[in-house]
Amino acid sequence: MKIDKFRVGEFSKVDLDDHPTDYTGDYKDKDEAVDDLKKNLERMAELQDVLYAQNVHALLIVIQAMDAAGKDSVIKHVMTGINPQGCRVTSFKQPSAEELDHDFLWRSQVALPGRGMIGIFNRSHYESVLVERVKDIAPKKVWSKRYEQINQFEAMLASENTLIVKFYLNISKAEQAKRLQARLDDKRKNWKFNPGDLEERGRWGEYMKAFDDALERCSTPEAPWYVIPSNKKWFRNWAISDIIVREMKKLPLEFPKPIEGIEKYKIK
Repeated sequence: MKIDKFRVGEFSKVDLDDHPTDYTGDYKDKDEAVDDLKKNLERMAELQDVLYAQNVHALLIVIQAMDAAGKDSVIKHVMTGINPQGCRVTSFKQPSAEELDHDFLWRSQVALPGRGMIGIFNRSHYESVLVERVKDIAPKKVWSKRYEQINQFEAMLASENTLIVKFYLNISKAEQAKRLQARLDDKRKNWKFNPGDLEERGRWGEYMKAFDDALERCSTPEAPWYVIPSNKKWFRNWAISDIIVREMKKLPLEFPKPIEGIEKYKIK
C-alpha cells in the first residue's frame, strides 16, 4: 500500500472534502490488519530503543483533529509498546494565564522532546491557526502571519535533529455524530461528553476551511502533514504506526559504540 498517498505535498492545494474518511486500502477488514499493526508496534519499540540509546535525534508527533476523531485513542493504541521513560505526551487545552503571557509558540517550545526522546502533542501550536481563527480569538492580521512563523519554527527543530511527523485524523461529520452520541448513551463514556463539543460541531465548515489552510500552508519536507482516514479506527491505527516506522527508519540510528576493550571485562 502506498502510504505516501496520505502525505500532503509541499504547499499543495488541500480540500478535505476530497479525502475519503472510510478508506481502508488493501485491507477488507480489521482482522487482515492485525498482524501488520503488531509488526509495526514491535518495530517502533525497537527503533525507540536505538533512538533513546544514541541520544542524537528526537521525534515529535503532532496529532490534530476534530472532537471525537480519536486523538487519545491513537496515543493509547499506537504507542502501546513505547517505553514510557523515553516518551512524553502533552495535551494542549485552553491556554493558562502563564501561557497567555508568552508568544503563541512558547507552550509548545517548553514541551518539546529532548534528544533521544519521543514527544507526542495532543493538539499543538496549530490551535493558534485553528481555534483562535474560527472563534475570532485572534484577528486575521495576527493569525495569518502564524503559518510562516510555524514553518520557521519547525524548520529550526528539524535542523536541530528533531524528526517531525504531523497527523490530521480525518473523520466525517456523520461519524463524529455517532461517536458523540455514544458518549451520551454509554455511561462509561459520559465523562467524555462536553457540551462545548456541540458548539464546535456547529462550526464544522469553518473548521474544515481552517484545517485546509493549515495543511496546505504548513506541510513541508521538514515537517509533513498526513491526512489519515479515521472513520475506521483500526485502519487509522495501522496507517499511523506504518508512517512512524517508515519515518524513523530514515534516521541514521545506531547504538553507541561500546567502550574500548569491552571484550576484556569478565563478570565474576
